[in-house]
Amino acid sequence: MRFPGVMSKGGVRAVSEVARACWPIAWDDVSYDRLMEEIGEARIVLIGEASHGTHEFYRDRARLTRRLIEEKGFAGVAVEADWPDAYRLNRWVRGEGGDAGVEEALSDFRRFPAWMWRNMDVVDFASWLRDWNAGSERKVGFYGLDLYSLHSSAQAVLRYLDRTDKEAAARARYRYGCFEHFGEDTQAYGYAAVHGMTESCERAVVAQLVEMRRKAMELRDGEAEQAEVFSAEQNARLVRDAEMYYRAMFGRPVESWNVRDRHMAETLGSVLEHLGETAKLVVWAHNSHLGDARATEMGQRGELNVGQLVRERWGEESFSIGFTTYSGEVTAASDWDEPAERKLVRRAMEGSYEALFHQVGIEDFVLPLRDAGVRRALAGPMLERAIGVIYRPATERLSHYFEARLPEQFDAVIHLDRTRALIPLEKTVPWMAGDLPETYPSAV
Repeated sequence: MRFPGVMSKGGVRAVSEVARACWPIAWDDVSYDRLMEEIGEARIVLIGEASHGTHEFYRDRARLTRRLIEEKGFAGVAVEADWPDAYRLNRWVRGEGGDAGVEEALSDFRRFPAWMWRNMDVVDFASWLRDWNAGSERKVGFYGLDLYSLHSSAQAVLRYLDRTDKEAAARARYRYGCFEHFGEDTQAYGYAAVHGMTESCERAVVAQLVEMRRKAMELRDGEAEQAEVFSAEQNARLVRDAEMYYRAMFGRPVESWNVRDRHMAETLGSVLEHLGETAKLVVWAHNSHLGDARATEMGQRGELNVGQLVRERWGEESFSIGFTTYSGEVTAASDWDEPAERKLVRRAMEGSYEALFHQVGIEDFVLPLRDAGVRRALAGPMLERAIGVIYRPATERLSHYFEARLPEQFDAVIHLDRTRALIPLEKTVPWMAGDLPETYPSAV
């Protein structure tokens, strides 16, 4: 397949259309005024990121979120993080719990990649959110959507029941005992269950979730207790879905991805229902979760994602924003569970949206993708870059690019031409040293 390059006639036309429709970001509060108008009365605003380790993505996502809270009354932020880890921070930003400061409130984010939430940009936003809540009757929460915390979520359910219902706690402890031979090694459980080496825990975790839902329906006491039983119910649902996810890992990859994103979308719906029928939420996650999968290679493989599920359920009540960058730095590992490094990001490949945006000649800009001319010019498919928690520049094309139709994927995109690595709270030796010289080649 030939991708339209910026030197072709179509590429020149695309650059011209982007230059016409975009508006530059000048790093003041006015820069995002038009984007706030585009968002309008949307109830769910999805704000992505093209990597899990870019300072500007985190900074500007927080900046937009503050305006949505202040100007449009958004009630919470739901993020690509596990429920119990995020709920500890939620208590802190709401002035609850026993944590003395923000770094302590973030201390449950221990699982790789810890820097994804234990970084200076999250510290800044969480501190602002706590100050906002302290001065407002309209409290704003912080919630996790992901499902990796099977063990810690099970422990959270048990702690809640130990405080409130000893008999129910005994039943839950018996059910969750199904996992005890594996400790926190949930992948070992999934492998053993799929290959018949141990009995599946599916029935046990479903039974526990049914009981927690019954308890939540029966509760009619004060707001604080309702919040706690809601959190316990979400942890029980996470255990059920995580059990399914870890079994699916050893089947078809498409199935495990879909289990995860369905869980995130369902958790988002549960939080909205809990907060009230008029509540509004901001969602933070990677572009690959929030851009409509039907407009990418993912959809062709049978994968769905949060962005697709949100559009299908909430339609015009949702608005999605993606981020792109041309070059710079990123905080990422070289392989799973390895230390964070500060890596140079190669210049975007020809035939990619990022390379096209670089040719516009405006360093940083917002591009509305509902504009008819832009939709025609950028219809694609073209290449789009995605860096998660691992960055492998030696296999850049294979590891970090996929085909997409950007105007169908998002409602708007923010392009920041050169970006910097976010700063982890724990700066390892590899991160401090960096790994590439400035002369590193730009293409493969």
